[in-house]
Amino acid sequence: MYMFSSRFLVSFFFFSSLFSVTFSKACHTYTMKTVFVTVGTTSFDDLIGTVTSDESVKAFIHRGYTDMVLQVGRGSVVPDTDSCPGLTLQVFRFKDSIAEDMRHSDLVISHAGAGSCLEALGANKPLLVVVNDKLMDNHQLELAKQLQADSHLIYCTCSTLPQTLRDMDLSALSTYVPGQPQNFANFLDKAVGLV
Repeated sequence: MYMFSSRFLVSFFFFSSLFSVTFSKACHTYTMKTVFVTVGTTSFDDLIGTVTSDESVKAFIHRGYTDMVLQVGRGSVVPDTDSCPGLTLQVFRFKDSIAEDMRHSDLVISHAGAGSCLEALGANKPLLVVVNDKLMDNHQLELAKQLQADSHLIYCTCSTLPQTLRDMDLSALSTYVPGQPQNFANFLDKAVGLV
């Protein structure tokens, strides 16, 4: 029969509880959140510059994002992987498909091209569309306005992006139901003035 002193038992329980607290903190799963940014097949250097700005990076980190994947297209702005302190950054120009990047993201930020918008909405991802307000006859703005009015996305411009990142409520977005391409085609026709 073993005899333990009360001092030994108190020490044992103290250190075992300390170990269990430390161990449970070490085993706590760290949730990674990824933002995927796409400019499609075009170039949109202002968007790439704005999402990697200090102000935007701070907003991402504040919202719990840990990773950013940038598809920069034909643009001349190609950030270094260490240019966004606090975020793990991956950069590429083109891939055969960006479906995998969208599927693994928690937020998609896109230019306002119809194809990119439909792909993100079809992937059922929260979508923030950044309209290029430097384009003449900007039909993209009409598309973004309508889809925001239907609560499918949030849109902004490069100049309002950091503030939008701070203020946006992604829980207010509703799911876009794909499968009615004719309805979308009719909407596009109206948006660009063909009907």
